[in-house]
Amino acid sequence: MLKHIDDLEAKTNEELLALYRETHSIEVRQELTMRYLYIVKAIAVQMRNVYEGSMQMEDIVNEGVIAIIKGIDRYDPDMDNKFETFISRRIRGMIIDLMRKNDWMPRDYRRQNKAIENARLYLAETTGKQPTYSEIAAYLGMDEKKCRKIEQISTMANVLSMDMVINGEEGNQTLQLPSSDVSSQPEHAFLKEEQIQTLAGAIRSLKEKEKMVISLYYVEELNMGQIAQVMEVSEPRISQIHSAAIRKLRAYMNAVE
Repeated sequence: MLKHIDDLEAKTNEELLALYRETHSIEVRQELTMRYLYIVKAIAVQMRNVYEGSMQMEDIVNEGVIAIIKGIDRYDPDMDNKFETFISRRIRGMIIDLMRKNDWMPRDYRRQNKAIENARLYLAETTGKQPTYSEIAAYLGMDEKKCRKIEQISTMANVLSMDMVINGEEGNQTLQLPSSDVSSQPEHAFLKEEQIQTLAGAIRSLKEKEKMVISLYYVEELNMGQIAQVMEVSEPRISQIHSAAIRKLRAYMNAVE
């Protein structure tokens, strides 16, 4: 147990993490928790559109503090990435778990999301261009605002799931191509070497713009708005490209199973 702490504020985060591994001092853990609180707040803001209506940001932040405390205890620099990456992953997973427990998906979401996907494919084939939200909503007799909301939920669900695929949890890579049913996703199924190669092949099969969006989001860690700026197209268009890429990856993986 640590008998004396010499000016914790002067130490770097890395020095504090090393000190905690040696001492398991509550004071050191408290200092680290406060330093990494900004990550919880940033992710809570980033994902607000997903959990809004079912949870409050204050609830997310409170649960995030607990996730940081547990993460500090479980973090192993020899096995995991930087702590910032490690804890960000855990916090996103925590929010997904909270959304599932609070039944965040609209009751008829899956049926309506499928109808929107089918309508988009049909209109694209018949008109030769990607339909707008208003065109899809008019075709389905659906309120355009509701159509946008369902599409937003679908895109975010895919984003969160793919984030788990690429990053894994606590150093373990997992095979989890996004499913329309978020509650059925097996985050803890280990990804075998041949499956890694298959996923790599699936990514290579994508169109250039699709590969660019996947790369910018999962490798460069840009958000949808930033990607839209880089590619000089609208943010909704980036979401469409991302969703199309996810559907292709899912279909590719299902075909080789």
